[in-house]
Amino acid sequence: MSDLLESDDLTAALKKCPEWEYEKKAITRTIEFEEFNDAIDFVNDLAEIAEEAQHHPDITIRHTKVTLKLTTHDAGGVTELDIELAQRVDNLVD
Repeated sequence: MSDLLESDDLTAALKKCPEWEYEKKAITRTIEFEEFNDAIDFVNDLAEIAEEAQHHPDITIRHTKVTLKLTTHDAGGVTELDIELAQRVDNLVD
């Protein structure tokens, strides 16, 4: 299990992932797509990455918007695992 990131470390880590916001012991990002099918394709691609990492985000799909929430439940907040997956999501989107 990864250790929780301290406040300063979390602030520094989020500078690597500027699209993500910290809220309630998690980091979140909403991505908007042109079409519903684009959003679903993204989620399917993300599923492969998450499974490979054995770290799974909470995913909410609202038509063309996908909201992701990352937290390490066992640790009770944000760890390096969450930051690493956020960076992989950013690479997938960009």
